[in-house]
Order: sequence, then C-alpha cells, then structure tokens
Amino acid sequence: MSGRTVSAASGKGVGADAVAAKGWFGAHKWLLARRASQLAILALFLLGPLAGLWIVKGNLSYSLTLGVLPLADPYVMLQSLLAGHVPETLGLIGVAIVAVFYFLIGGRVFCAWVCPVNMLTDLAGWLRARLGIRGSAHIARQTRYWLLGMTLALAVATGTIVWELINPVSMLHRGLIFGLGTAWAVVLAVFLFDLFVMSRGWCGHLCPVGAFYGLLGKWSPLRVSATRRAACNDCMDCFEVCPEPQVIRPALKGEGKGVGPLILAPSCTNCGRCIDVCAKDVFNFGLRFNPPGNRAPAAPQGEDPAAGSN
Repeated sequence: MSGRTVSAASGKGVGADAVAAKGWFGAHKWLLARRASQLAILALFLLGPLAGLWIVKGNLSYSLTLGVLPLADPYVMLQSLLAGHVPETLGLIGVAIVAVFYFLIGGRVFCAWVCPVNMLTDLAGWLRARLGIRGSAHIARQTRYWLLGMTLALAVATGTIVWELINPVSMLHRGLIFGLGTAWAVVLAVFLFDLFVMSRGWCGHLCPVGAFYGLLGKWSPLRVSATRRAACNDCMDCFEVCPEPQVIRPALKGEGKGVGPLILAPSCTNCGRCIDVCAKDVFNFGLRFNPPGNRAPAAPQGEDPAAGSN
C-alpha cells in the first residue's frame, strides 16, 4: 500500500510532492523493496511444501536453509529457556546469527521487512484512509512492553511457550505453510482491530514481538537520519506514513539538548517510508557512529552553489 491520505498541511495526497519531484518509483522504492523482501521470504518457505523445492525448511521460529544455515527466533528461544527447555547446539547457533544480524541493522527491521502480518496491518491502514475512518481508541505504546513481560512470565509459570500458541505472526506464517485453519480468526481480528478500532494499533502499540526486536536493536549502527532537515518544509508527509511517527520529531526538529539528526528511538522500523515520501530528500539511511551533519538544502539544478559567495 502506498499510504496515500490527504496531507493536512498541503491538501494534497501524502507523497504527491515526492512523486512530482522524484517520479512514482523514486517515491515508493523502499516500500517496493520491503514488499519484495516480505514476499520473497514467504515464497522461500512455501516452495518446499507447495513445489517440493526445499530451499528453506521450517518457519520463522526456526529454519534450516539449504540444509546448512540454521536461523532461530531469539524471542522464541528466550521463552523456551525461561520455560526450562535447553535448546540444541544448532538452535543456539541459529539464535546467535539472527541476534547479531538484527543488532547490526536494527531489530524492528523484522517488523517492516520480514513479518507477514505487517502487510495486513499496512493494508488495514490504507483502507482506513481510503474509507475516511476517523477516531481511534487510545492504548499507550508502552503497552507492548508490558505484554512482552507477560509472555516471558507466562513461560516461566507454565513451563511452555504459551505466547506462540496465539501469536498472530507465528500463526499466519505457519498457517500459510500448513493451512490456516483457526489461525484465520486471530489474523482477521488483528486486521479488523487496525481497520476499525485503532490506527496502527497492533504493530505500534500491542505486539510484543516488535517490542522485543526493538530492544534487541536499540544500539544498532544503521539508522534513518534527517540529514537535510534544514530543507524541511513542514509538509508532514513523513509523519503521516511513519508507523511510529513519534520517533521523527526529535531528529527532524532537533528537540532536546544536543539532539542530532539521527532517529535513535528503538521503535523505528527502518522501513524507509519517510525517505520515500519526502520531496526535499530530508531523510536517508546512515550510520549511528558516523552521523552526517545538518546539511543545507541542495542548490536547484542549474544554479551555481557558489553564486553570491563573493
């Protein structure tokens, strides 16, 4: 979904100025890359059971690629350990690989680039805008961290990975491979909740999986940066499309003492939509430990940047 709604600042569709400045592909390149990533990962898992081509065996909780590379979900493994189950060596290796990967590129990249539920919640958000649904329930964003703690406490108390029995992410992924069955009810409930009850409610306020990966990638080097924030024209398009809009203002407006242009909040999903929809190219991807300066707006094409300096 392109996330087109009406911008309060300009009266135009969100991203319209970016399309005019960069073309449709330039204003959607990170969105298209995310969808390609999500669908490709699903396809790799589905090739085995549907076509007999076993490139990847397993699911998002644990998989083995080409019979050699183990990948395991650190969140599931943590619940398993707390439940008193000792993982095998291959599982520990898989957890280490995944944990290092998400630590380096940002844990909530999982939400934007891997999680299949994200496509459904994005669809719900797009339909919500198209249908003009206004108003939303209020649930604090910190609720997801409380739910994360509850899932870990339940693992200790019950000796089982209780959360995985109802986790929409796991249920949808397993359901697509083995048949959805009753998983339809849980997945549909998440979709309808985001559509009619609360905008970006599941991913942004409730999902403990996203909360866990946010903590895992809290200090990751890869960050979105408002490198050219001086060029910002306050169109608010980035706020409209961002699934975690509260992370933008400190970097964009320099709020707080010593705040630089980097978006440091662990809840940022590195989805790149703020980069897509900004006609002024304010945002880009950068490294945490080599932050770019607050660059001035680039000179218009054909204009000598040194003109008027003498």
